[in-house]
Amino acid sequence: MNATDTPATFRHGPLYFAGVAALLLGAVALGALFLVHPNRALTPVAQAPAASPTPSQADEPAAAPVASVMPFQCSASTLSATGAPAVAAIDAVRTGSHPGYDRLVVQFSGRQPGSIELRPQPTSKFLGSPRGDTITLAGGQGLVALVRGADMHTAYSGARAFKTGYPGLRETRVIEDFEGQVMLGLGVAGSNCYRAFILGNPVRLVVDIQTS
Repeated sequence: MNATDTPATFRHGPLYFAGVAALLLGAVALGALFLVHPNRALTPVAQAPAASPTPSQADEPAAAPVASVMPFQCSASTLSATGAPAVAAIDAVRTGSHPGYDRLVVQFSGRQPGSIELRPQPTSKFLGSPRGDTITLAGGQGLVALVRGADMHTAYSGARAFKTGYPGLRETRVIEDFEGQVMLGLGVAGSNCYRAFILGNPVRLVVDIQTS
């Protein structure tokens, strides 16, 4: 047999084994470094956005920064919006009581309506529409919330009158829901001074009744 026909035999010399040993030592060193410094900086990863408040939450935590810088007022005011839909459907109503104020939240299923008028009045009597009957709410004074370009029957099927045991906001009732106009009557005890503003995601009207 010729020497060229003999199968090749590979032998690993000292340099090969030295290289393998160096790699193993490096891996052990990295593991030790991880155990010694568990609080090392990590590469940031994307996080999912926080969940939006559920429709059942009356506390409206997102309103706190806005409310803290808005004064109460005792005269009529209007909240207006450009590019409003023809009809903004109301889909939820909530109430809540907090130190210094009681809160009414009116939520819309889409964009903000074109005009929301807030109007204090000296009695808790309201003129119903379209029948023209007189509706008397709890509390000695009142506040009208008139939403033009809205309805409260397309996306809303809940209660239309809300009696509470709150110190200021005693009762809220739908006075009118007719031909694209919704009027809410608020019966209040004591002061009928208020603050009103709009929050987004979802769009909602927040009305706070001052109690102290």
